[in-house]
Amino acid sequence: MTEYVILLAPSANRVYADQATRLVGAELAILLRQDAPLERISLAGVDYLTVRVADPAELAPLGFGSATLALYRRDDDHLLPVRVDRPDEFDDDLVTIPKYSGKTNEQFTRLLINVTLAARPAARSDRPRRPSILDPLAGRGTTLSTGLTLGYDVNGVELDPAAFEAYAAFLRTYLRRKRIKHTLTVNPVRRDGRHLGSRLEATVSPRTDRQFKITMFTGDTRQSAALYGQRRFDAVITDAPYGITHGSHGAGRKAGARDRSAASLLAEAAPVWAEQLRPGGSLGVAWNTYGLSRADFASIATRAGLIMVDTGPYAELGHRVDSSINRDILVAIKPE
Repeated sequence: MTEYVILLAPSANRVYADQATRLVGAELAILLRQDAPLERISLAGVDYLTVRVADPAELAPLGFGSATLALYRRDDDHLLPVRVDRPDEFDDDLVTIPKYSGKTNEQFTRLLINVTLAARPAARSDRPRRPSILDPLAGRGTTLSTGLTLGYDVNGVELDPAAFEAYAAFLRTYLRRKRIKHTLTVNPVRRDGRHLGSRLEATVSPRTDRQFKITMFTGDTRQSAALYGQRRFDAVITDAPYGITHGSHGAGRKAGARDRSAASLLAEAAPVWAEQLRPGGSLGVAWNTYGLSRADFASIATRAGLIMVDTGPYAELGHRVDSSINRDILVAIKPE
């Protein structure tokens, strides 16, 4: 067995940076199929994560990591640089350029995608096919752009038309300025003569041998299955709202009244999202445990027919965001 150490990229988010080493240790353990989070070591005052493998080819997934900056083989007191090939199809500015209040930390978004997709049985295949991702609470597209960067087909649903329009405008401008071959249209969605919202459809070719698809609807996340019809996805991945923007209008309340809790939204939406998964697909949701406990969310997922993935490194992904938000990640699989 040979020991390697991983130097992590710094995070611009101070609170996240304080916990990043622990979280990335869990993420990389999942990608490398280790039973426990990678351990932190300090060499000459610099923190690294350490891993031992018999074959250096086993380290290939490190290129997907949310914070992998550099890899070294440790030889006594010497560190020998080792090449890490990154899978990224686009420059990182596709994700980092948009700046707005409430944007999810870019490193965390990549981590969320990685741990969710890695849970699928298909991820263990020698030749896994390109996964398709749905973010049913897409906001201004951080998850969509991150998934696109990693080389996946991405899809979204967003309630706020302004957020939808902002993402469509950014994506159109970005692709033009980068001179990336693409088609992009935004069209109204109508049914029975009524205007139901808008649909963005894009095909993007960063290279002649690569083509990726983006679809996004305006609409209520609880209507996501109706918007996409018979389409099924390899993963449903979202960073659920921590506040009240997406409050629920469920039964038992006066007309127009809103249950302003994210817990109600997740209880109503999770069964819809589960329906949209292919057999063997994975659900990955980041949420605030102060509004809904992990045990209660796990019960919702189980009732929706999903199987929890909550052992080993998957049990180490909870972390504090601020005094009112303790964020955790729930990952569950739809039986094959």
